[in-house]
Amino acid sequence: MNEDKGKIKKMMIILSKASLENVYAAFVLANGARMEGIEAELFFTFFGLEAVHKKKLEKLHVATVGNPAMHMPTMIGGLPGMEALATTMMKKEMEKVDMPEVPEFLDILYASGVRMWACKLAFDMFHYKEDDLYEGVEDIITVGDFYKRSEGEGVHMLFI
Repeated sequence: MNEDKGKIKKMMIILSKASLENVYAAFVLANGARMEGIEAELFFTFFGLEAVHKKKLEKLHVATVGNPAMHMPTMIGGLPGMEALATTMMKKEMEKVDMPEVPEFLDILYASGVRMWACKLAFDMFHYKEDDLYEGVEDIITVGDFYKRSEGEGVHMLFI
């Protein structure tokens, strides 16, 4: 019997939104994969690109509007200062569990071997330049290129 059958060999994680909670979810999953000896790749597309944009990655916020996990009406979540308050509160809680800030977490992921890719379509659409991106982003690739990287047995794809 094949012992590798059903074994996860690689996680391909697509990040499409750079809200603080989505970025950390993707980073924790990629880091967890590496800690278990599983290959991991992150594909940053659309607003997810902000997680690797040098000028934006330290200014990510918790989404308070339209976020059912906030357990508050959308109208309250949209009040001035609510997003900043929720972000501050979440960052304090993350600090208590020694969660690294986004730039440090990117360094950890890069050092652990997580491969990072920027989506060409989104990159071009937002008129980004290569210098805008975190140095650990390996390349700017198409969706087709990402799918080719996802081929093979034991590869799992996750969209966040």
